[in-house]
Amino acid sequence: MIYVFFANGFEESEAIVPIDIMRRAGLEVTLISTTNDIMVTGSHGIVIKTDAKFNDVDFEDAELLVLPGGMPGTKNLDAHAGLCELLQTSAEKGIKLAAICAAPMVFGNLGLLNGEKATCYPGFEEHLIGAEYLEKNVVVSSNQFITSRGAGTAMDFGLKIVEILKNSKIAEELASAIIYR
Repeated sequence: MIYVFFANGFEESEAIVPIDIMRRAGLEVTLISTTNDIMVTGSHGIVIKTDAKFNDVDFEDAELLVLPGGMPGTKNLDAHAGLCELLQTSAEKGIKLAAICAAPMVFGNLGLLNGEKATCYPGFEEHLIGAEYLEKNVVVSSNQFITSRGAGTAMDFGLKIVEILKNSKIAEELASAIIYR
């Protein structure tokens, strides 16, 4: 199961585009609210109805945890103690973790990127504590961490997730079908 975490102020395209791509590829994706409501408001005023609230899910079947960026959404994710604990224990178990835009800072602030390669939205590099910063659209490190730069790279981010969880042929066929490449 793939879990995508929503906090008020998330960047809408960084959440919805990868979710759409993953679901088109047949991956199971569950939208999780880190607020006290299943309705979460993005940084541009778009309201998303999530599937469940954080405290109502055990995440035992997690294959991938995804953090959209945006402000103040990223700061809200970073301040969520339960999510931070989940990310730490998931990293220890080898569960894949993905974040886009400012959200890789959550991994960096937790010390999860030490010795890894990562990317993020320009200006957030200092939060990638212990990581080697690469200025690429998507960076995969240790086959566990997937990071991306921003709204303009959301399609690449989603397709890279499909490539990793399914295979490159499915990702390429999907890219072709939606007239991306």
